[in-house]
Amino acid sequence: MRLEQRQDWVAPLPKRALGEEVLIVLSLSLLASAVYSILTLFEAPISGVRVASVSQGTDVLRQFLGLAFGLAPVWLVTHLVRRSGEGVGSIGLRFDRRSDVRSGLVLFAIVAVGGILVYLAAVALHVNRFVIPVPPLGHWWTYPVLGSRALEAGLLEEIVVVGYLVTRLRQIGVSEVAAIGASALLRGSYHLYQGWGGFLGNVAMGVLFAFVFSRTRRTWPLVIAHTLLDIAAGVGFIVFRPHLPGFG
Repeated sequence: MRLEQRQDWVAPLPKRALGEEVLIVLSLSLLASAVYSILTLFEAPISGVRVASVSQGTDVLRQFLGLAFGLAPVWLVTHLVRRSGEGVGSIGLRFDRRSDVRSGLVLFAIVAVGGILVYLAAVALHVNRFVIPVPPLGHWWTYPVLGSRALEAGLLEEIVVVGYLVTRLRQIGVSEVAAIGASALLRGSYHLYQGWGGFLGNVAMGVLFAFVFSRTRRTWPLVIAHTLLDIAAGVGFIVFRPHLPGFG
């Protein structure tokens, strides 16, 4: 992955205003998911329990409406950086097709191998719930919704939790290590509904992704890798479902 010269972290607004902005954006997006995931972790057993990472509603209109409204925080973030004069490039959203696609594929390969091993080990150790990563099966829209939801997750998580959050924390004066750690811990927290394996695996992924962003200042490779990971998880579940315990 090509490394670019790191920019100075100049805050366009007073730090107090930036801090308030961060709390508002996260409260409207993934901070709420993190809080509810923490509650879910302690409300039900972990071992032998199934949880869905995608809405299981059977109304296709509601599926796509949920996708559209789920991207509202991304719209808010891009609006804020454009309005401040920074532009979307400040959070890594200038697209370089060849470089970003290549880097995204490399990240996908790295995380896919590690993620499968962590997930299977966590389920085997009874510290993770069995995650169903697909929308309802048997509909004509199952695969379109799977792909759309994967793209939604990639855009929402990587733009808000990495590109935006790391940038704002650095502008507020947080160190690089602390900003990467905060981004990774948030990512892990809103996956706690899966169990401790989902938490630790996503913290590790969060550290890698935030580090790559901090050094390259590019967000699209992260979006590409995340989208491919979710699509692969969904397709893998569908293909191997008959061989999974409790699904045969």
